[in-house]
Formats: sequence, structure tokens, C-alpha cells
Amino acid sequence: MTDAPKPIDLAVVGHTNTGKTSLLRTLLRDESFGEVADRPGTTRHVESAQLLTETGQAILVLRDTPGLEDAMGVLDYLDQLSPPQERHDGPDRIRKLLDSPEAAGRFEQECRVLATVLETDAALYVIDTRDPVLPKHRDELMLLAACGRPILPVLNFTRTAHADTTAWRDALARLGLHATVDFDTVAPALDGEGQLLERLALMLDQHAAALQTLRVDLGQQRLRRLQDATRLIAELLVDAAALRLPCSQDPTDMASITLGLRKRTRDREQDCVHALLKRYRFSKATFPHHPLPLEGERWGMDLFNPQTLRTFGIQVGKGMATGAMAGATIDVLTGGLSLGAAALLGAAIGGAWQGASQWGKRLVGRLAGNTEMTVDDPVLHLLGLRQLALVRALECRGHAAMRPIDGDLLAQVAPPEPDPAEPAAAPSPEDEDAVPGTGQEPGTPPEPLRRLPPDVQRMLDEARGHPEWSMIGEEPAPDARREALVGAMAQALFAAL
Repeated sequence: MTDAPKPIDLAVVGHTNTGKTSLLRTLLRDESFGEVADRPGTTRHVESAQLLTETGQAILVLRDTPGLEDAMGVLDYLDQLSPPQERHDGPDRIRKLLDSPEAAGRFEQECRVLATVLETDAALYVIDTRDPVLPKHRDELMLLAACGRPILPVLNFTRTAHADTTAWRDALARLGLHATVDFDTVAPALDGEGQLLERLALMLDQHAAALQTLRVDLGQQRLRRLQDATRLIAELLVDAAALRLPCSQDPTDMASITLGLRKRTRDREQDCVHALLKRYRFSKATFPHHPLPLEGERWGMDLFNPQTLRTFGIQVGKGMATGAMAGATIDVLTGGLSLGAAALLGAAIGGAWQGASQWGKRLVGRLAGNTEMTVDDPVLHLLGLRQLALVRALECRGHAAMRPIDGDLLAQVAPPEPDPAEPAAAPSPEDEDAVPGTGQEPGTPPEPLRRLPPDVQRMLDEARGHPEWSMIGEEPAPDARREALVGAMAQALFAAL
């Protein structure tokens, strides 16, 4: 049995309050790592964490370090300890500094950082591109370069209005640092992790294979997150579409059932939101509760919609073969209904009819003048579009982001009135090859969808004919067909992202 290869050790360094801990949070997908605050010196000690593949293999060890605050003073002190004419190399000069009394005194924080860099394979120098390039930054890079380890500058907060990446790249090039990577820890590019690993592989060629393994694994993890997310949304839509609540014609009863329908649907949507946040490893505070504006219900018994009739007709046919439905006939092909009420009631109540367990109560209620209440199509579309918009927002969100997702973002997805005459746009070859969610500039949520795919609507129509498929309904009884439909709907939703 061979030992697992040693993980690549990286020090995350930089000036105070540039987003070092934020970088680790986003790379680790852990918004609880360390402390992030808009004040200098939040991190006072070295903390570390591992970046794992999905199988649990540790590829990277990331060490969060305190901010550098007095690089100029350290350089001046180094010149006293080890004058340039003594010709010590960089790492030897740094070790002399670490052995000096000031390592536990005036320069304790800087020495923690330098000691960490000496122990690692490379350093990620995090830069807040909103800050101007100052001499202190050049001093920090000169000090870090003396450790003799590769340095990869990471340009943070590049998506803000005040970022000046050009000035920073020019300044870094003057110091011989031509390889840089943009990585906004609040709104990273969809392939931001991959770009960072690619730059590292150029600098650490002996670790290129391991870094490529991690890059592929992270891409597969993202794909699985999207697949899991769309399945969660499909489950929500099937539960909502299949939901049917029996209701009398009494206005008071109808008002009460309406409130119940809305509450069940809202609660089910909130469960889906929490499941999506958990899958993307965000807390509930990331997206506070924004109640679904439910204003659409369907009153009436569409028991005899085509999808229901197909199932209903098959069951009645079996019943007729055994003589249980003598006197009752259903013309499935024309959708017409011709039945003897007495025969039907007798079969339903007595349980002799093969379809009584599923349809008998509904037919008896219909004959008694009752109706059913269901969620209307526009609300189902809104449910699905809101969840897809949330997934897109989570895809483009770093775990260092501190502001919650704005509910107004999801309010933009209200679907227009459907136009049956409008053909669906055919995907271009570029669309077919594209990674879901990359239609816009990285880090920015794409334009919201305006309607669910036609295939999803057809599946919702089928779900309406199966009240037993709703896990928030009166008598849930999921079956293999429901599972197959949820899987097919998830695939259609994935393609729409």
C-alpha cells in the first residue's frame, strides 16, 4: 500500500484587510472559516485548512496568515542584521531575522508570516485592487521574495467599480511578477478556482498533475451541485403541481382552503430554498425569507384532463374486465363521460372498483357538488423561475460575501403571459457546448429566465393528474413514474440554466 502524496502547501499572505481569509472561505466553500470584518488585523494567528477532492484526498493545504503591517521596518532591520556586503541569500537572511529578539517583539506578526512562507511550497499574495499601489506593497513583496518561494499575486475585489487591475499588474511586472490571477472572493468567476490552479501549475510544475486532478474534480463537483439543485427544484414543482385540496362551494370553506394551499406551497418553497443553500454550503442568512406572492389558484375538478383520463381509463378497463363497473363506461378517446351514478357510488364505497382507492373519493366528491383547489400555472412557473434564479445567484457567489442575496433579484423572474404561438428558440451549437450558467460575464448572474421550458410544462400537466405524487398533499404515495418524471424534469431544468 503506497502512501498518499503529500499535499501542496500554500501560504496565503498580504497586507492587512486585503481579503486573505475571504479567499480561503471561498476556496473552501466555508463561510464560517476564520473571521471576516471590514477592519484591519482581523487574523492574528496562522490558521490552516485542506482543500479536498470529492473522495477526500487532500491536494492543497492553505495557511491563513496575519496581515503584513511594517515590511519597511523589517527590511531596515534585516540590513542591520545581515548587511548586503555579507552576501547571504534571501532565505538565510530571513532565518537570521527569525532567530533575532525582534522576532518575538516588534516584528512578531511579520515573522509569523515569513516563517510560514519558508515552510510552504508557494505563497498566494492577496491584493485589494481597490487600494492604490504604495511603497509598502513593494516592500512586502521584496520581503516575501527573500523567502525563496514562488509568489502568485491574487487580485481581489476586481469586480468593484474602484478596482484598478491595470495599475497593479504594471507594478507587479516591475517587480518581476508577471503571472497573476483575478479572483474576486465575493463574486468569483465560474472558473475562478480553475484559473488559480492553472497559474499555480505553471509555477509548480512538479505538482502540475495533482493540481490538474484537483481542477477536474472541482469541475465535477460543480456539475453535481447543479444536478442536485435542479432535482430539488423538480421535486418542488411536482409537489406543487400535484397538490389538490378538496373544497366545498361554501365561500368560508373556499377562503380557508385557499389560505391552506398558499401556506403549504410557501412552506414547500422555503424548504427547497434551505435545501439549495445547504447544498451550496451557505447559511440561511444568505437568502432571507421572501414570501412567494401567491395569487393564483385553480378552482374546479379537472379530474378528466387527458393525463388523468389515460390513467383512469386503464384502471376502469381492468375493472370492467372483472365486471366491477357494470353500468359505467368512459369514452377515453373523446374525453366524454357516461356513467350510472348508482353503479359508480356502489363500486367506490364498496371498494370493488379497482380505481376506487385513487379516484373514488374524488368522484364521490364531484357527484356531491364539491370541487378541488390547485396551484395555477403562472404560480408554478414563478416557483421554478425563482429557484433557478437563486441557483444562478449561488453559482456566482463567493463564501466571503457578507450581504444577503437581494430578494429583488428574484422578483425579476415573474413570467409573462405564455404565448402558445411563439416557437421555442432552437439552441445554437455554441449553446449546446456551453457550461450552464456561463452565458454572461463570469461572476455576474445571467439574465433571468422568463419561462420554464415547454418540456417542463408538459411534465407539470402530467403531475396535475396524480395528486398522490404531492408530498405536501392529503395522501402522498410516490411511485416509480413520479421518480422518472422528477429525473426528466431535472434534466430539462439543468439544460435551461
